[in-house]
Amino acid sequence: MDICGLIAKELEVRREQVEAAVKLLDEGSTVPFIARYRKEVTGSLNDEQLRTLSTRLEYLRALDERRETILESLRKQEVLTPELQKAVEAAQTLVALEDLYLPYRPKRRTRATIAKEKGLEGLAAIFLLQKSRKTPEQEAAAYISQEKGVADAQEAIYGAKDIIAETVCEDANI
Repeated sequence: MDICGLIAKELEVRREQVEAAVKLLDEGSTVPFIARYRKEVTGSLNDEQLRTLSTRLEYLRALDERRETILESLRKQEVLTPELQKAVEAAQTLVALEDLYLPYRPKRRTRATIAKEKGLEGLAAIFLLQKSRKTPEQEAAAYISQEKGVADAQEAIYGAKDIIAETVCEDANI
């Protein structure tokens, strides 16, 4: 990502001004110092522009760093497709980036994970389709299993709800 070019476009200033300000910031200069004593170097960027530049620079660098971390994780998991890579590289915000990564993030053991282990994904799929003529309790009766730890229809329904909730949360489009 061309950070200096993007910031220059957003602030409607020359790229050279942004590059000079970034260099001074990276060297440890503060925004007030640059605004007051380094106007000739930055082409007279004012205090407000420099603060915006500094904040945006920090955000875009964090975005790039997170993007690289996510791409590396996806490569290690061997799930990185060309389409996914393009989407990750095109993400303009941390939120959009995290939404794309959510389905691939290593998961902790959730209620939905436990419900999947009990074999309730089929019931969740039936509920999502909403085409059954049976009541939820009648559908859930087929999933009762002492071996898998599903004691009754109500427990099966709760497990299916957990799976549905997690599925919806992990959909980046939603």
